[in-house]
Amino acid sequence: MVLTSSVISVVAATVIFTLFVRLKDIPPPEPVSPTRHLEERKAAIYENLRDLQFEYRVGKLSDADYQQTKVGLQKELAAVIGEIEAVSVSAGAAKPKAPAAKAPPAPVCPHCGAKFPKPMKFCGECGKAMA
Repeated sequence: MVLTSSVISVVAATVIFTLFVRLKDIPPPEPVSPTRHLEERKAAIYENLRDLQFEYRVGKLSDADYQQTKVGLQKELAAVIGEIEAVSVSAGAAKPKAPAAKAPPAPVCPHCGAKFPKPMKFCGECGKAMA
């Protein structure tokens, strides 16, 4: 009797919780990528190429069959990659690259003039403090 009442209370709490979840508490869905299906197809073609090469190495395929199938998959892959690039360019996904930020000047020892790729507390040449 105690077990059934505790089960009923757990079920009731779960139902009440799910009924009162507000929509604003649910995270927004991830935006749909216009190239998602093409990316999945590209991954499948790469997997098919790996499987094809494995079957050829094991001896399941003749040289002619391997080459013919490989060329067909490579052509299909090239078409899919071309579509991905076309969709990316038309969707404005090709964002202009920001100019590279200039790297800070290399630290130089004030005592001996040695240059180092990163800041150091003490000079690696003369051993004096870099400050």
